[in-house]
Amino acid sequence: MAATEDVTESRLLLAEYDRIKEEQKTRIGFRDNLLYFTLAASTGALAIAVQSGQAQLLLAVPVICLVLGWTYLVNDEKISAVGCYIRDRLGPRLAELSGAPGAVFGWETYHRDDASRTMRKRLQTAVDLFTYVALPMICVTAFLCSPDVPPLLVTVSLAQILALAVLGRQFLRYAER
Repeated sequence: MAATEDVTESRLLLAEYDRIKEEQKTRIGFRDNLLYFTLAASTGALAIAVQSGQAQLLLAVPVICLVLGWTYLVNDEKISAVGCYIRDRLGPRLAELSGAPGAVFGWETYHRDDASRTMRKRLQTAVDLFTYVALPMICVTAFLCSPDVPPLLVTVSLAQILALAVLGRQFLRYAER
């Protein structure tokens, strides 16, 4: 019976906080590594396309960027969702239970008030858009401008352009948060 007496709502909420902060930390590391992996994979695909002289290999770059860009975006959204949950739900509930006069998890709001935050977010959005949208668009354009473009691959490249536009819109949508 002593074990059940130790289980309180506050302890459960603190345990939840520890777990979701760990998840957030893991997702941040994964997301940041995705950027490096995307650049390495894209550079590799570009090198192979240039060395082989086969323009159709340029269409591998949009595939790489679409798959990894979407994964990056989903992880970034979950990272933000964890912060929002802590600020809006978990922190206020713990403050209420503990009778604390202010925010329980001050860092979750403090770092968002940094004067340079808006500029950093805009620059990060520009880097994300360049990496996951502009670079593959350049590759599609280079392919479409190459001689002897097969009609089927024109259709594929047009589908890639549409998918990249959707991905770019999603990056902009999430950047607004």
